[in-house]
Amino acid sequence: MTRTLAGAQLTPLLVAEIELSEPPTITYPTGTGPGDSAQQALVLVRLHTAPIGTLVTGAPGGVLDAASCASAAWASLAAQLGAHLESDALACRPPIPGRPGGSLPGCQREAAAVHAAAPPVTVIVATRERPHQLAACLDSLAQLDYPDYEVVVVDNAPESDATAGMVRHRAEPHVRYAREDQRGLAAAHNRGLWLADGSLVAFTDDDVIVDRHWLTEIARAFRADPAVACVTGLIMSAELQTRAQILLEAHGQFGKGYQRRVVDCRTRRPADPLFPFTTGRLGSGANMAFDRDTLRGLGGFDPAIGAGTLARGGDDLAAFFAVLAADRCLAYQPGALVWHRHRRDAASLTSQAYGYGVGLGAYVASVLAHHPSVIGQAVRLAPAGLVYALHRDSPRNAGLAGIWPRRLARLERRGMLFGPLAYGISRWRTRGVRQPRGAVGATA
Repeated sequence: MTRTLAGAQLTPLLVAEIELSEPPTITYPTGTGPGDSAQQALVLVRLHTAPIGTLVTGAPGGVLDAASCASAAWASLAAQLGAHLESDALACRPPIPGRPGGSLPGCQREAAAVHAAAPPVTVIVATRERPHQLAACLDSLAQLDYPDYEVVVVDNAPESDATAGMVRHRAEPHVRYAREDQRGLAAAHNRGLWLADGSLVAFTDDDVIVDRHWLTEIARAFRADPAVACVTGLIMSAELQTRAQILLEAHGQFGKGYQRRVVDCRTRRPADPLFPFTTGRLGSGANMAFDRDTLRGLGGFDPAIGAGTLARGGDDLAAFFAVLAADRCLAYQPGALVWHRHRRDAASLTSQAYGYGVGLGAYVASVLAHHPSVIGQAVRLAPAGLVYALHRDSPRNAGLAGIWPRRLARLERRGMLFGPLAYGISRWRTRGVRQPRGAVGATA
């Protein structure tokens, strides 16, 4: 039975994925494994490694049965699975890979073509005093199936040498360490951007586990359309054990669906009256990639916004907007999958709710400051934008009634009001650091 996350009634959920190619296989992508605290599971359904959708199903004792889970997936996601098989020119059920009579699915032939002419990619991971989480992220990056990539770890305003020591101790030849003393996620990302050797730059967070096909899917999206300058992907929750994690997942809307799409400001505008201001619907910074030279030409990320600054967030959304404003395309590629570890405690959820509000207000202020030509459009859309951001029945907030606490909703609105002022103060503090070529730091 397919159900929304809200339908799980805030009870703990086992997180798993099932690959439906015969024989169906269940895995626990973050290494947490089954447990007896959850009686239900949120399962990502995949076919030929492509994510198709999710279902919430029973998991008595925290254990999933592969056969029954596969039956539920075929029943509840029949249309989506059929569409995938049709695009692969296969029958109604997938062949067993590698067995006589089986043909290689079209999506896997595409992946092989990507590998044959793989553009070099630099993966940038910004971090600050979280070496244990970073180590898990680096472990997953080491398992990528992509043939040509490097990793740049940017240590942002560190207070100790724990991160530097951990990276050097691992002694991985494809991993470089860099230090950026300007506080803020955007400044750290800019540091990595200007150190990148790859023609594509992919960004993820230190509390993320990447899927082994992540870079292949990113490169596939760039390969499919030369006008694409930015690619975002699917973000799945790695753990849903606490009330704070489940609330954040329901509110954050990290998953953007399971259909590829490409948008721009001309012929491929989405059916969204607030576009392109609603770039949060297109992805987020834990899973984004850019054409390196395009992003450098746009000046990189605005260092006045983002985690670690007074403005708290919005640097990713502002970069998406800049790409669209430059008449380039943004692609959403659901196969470019990562797993994000939401924080477990209520205090972190409270901070995040306020921070999301501040970041949203700061993002709008950044857009207006750097793209004054859209001020008139922003003024015209302001009433509809306020409804979208604040009204309980808007597409942004629908489904959260009775779930998202009113206290957190008030904090988020308060943050939105403070966001423009926070951006003004942060921009004054970070004046002169827009171009990061000469940023203070060292590499090793």
